[in-house]
Amino acid sequence: MDYSIVIAKDLLKIKAVFFRPEEPFTWASGIKSPVYCDNRLTLTAPEVRTDVENGLAQIIRDNYPDAEVLMGTSTAGIAHAAITAHLMGLPMGYVRSGNKDHGRKNRIEGKLEPGQKVVVVEDLISTGGSVIDVVDALREAGAEVLGIASIFTYGMQKGLDRLAAANVKNVSLTTFDQIAAVAAEEGYITPEDIARLIRFRNNPSDESWIGGTA
Repeated sequence: MDYSIVIAKDLLKIKAVFFRPEEPFTWASGIKSPVYCDNRLTLTAPEVRTDVENGLAQIIRDNYPDAEVLMGTSTAGIAHAAITAHLMGLPMGYVRSGNKDHGRKNRIEGKLEPGQKVVVVEDLISTGGSVIDVVDALREAGAEVLGIASIFTYGMQKGLDRLAAANVKNVSLTTFDQIAAVAAEEGYITPEDIARLIRFRNNPSDESWIGGTA
């Protein structure tokens, strides 16, 4: 099954991905964005959640058949890693953004043996910095990171370059371009908006797409 269109429709339906090119959102970095993405909403929509977790399981089976452990990113990837691991009968854990300041001061939670083959489960990838930090932590712990399975990727050049430099593969259920195309087909945005959205994706710091038509 090709999940890319199914997941694109799902994310739009529950407004986990929401396009608003006429009233841009402002990211924490200050960048103005025509798109809002909150894949946590998939967890409160059972039918969509089922599509997402079955989709993640499928892309892991197809692309990382030797996977032995799934590791979620903290915090958004944890639930998806847990459910997908349950479907696949695999162990899972997660990687904190930093070491705990108490107890055993773990950063990696869950049992991980040196040499185990790991797939990182992430909800979305933009510039790639946070997920690569997780990959680095797992490698430092002796894991063999096969790659990343994610729900959605923007496909930003900075993210692609960082993943390539870190020598890590990512496979996403759906992409920014795919969701933009489906959004236009289903009337969430106009076909003319697609070019503006792609301009944003190609260079988020360039705000010339705002108020334009192409």
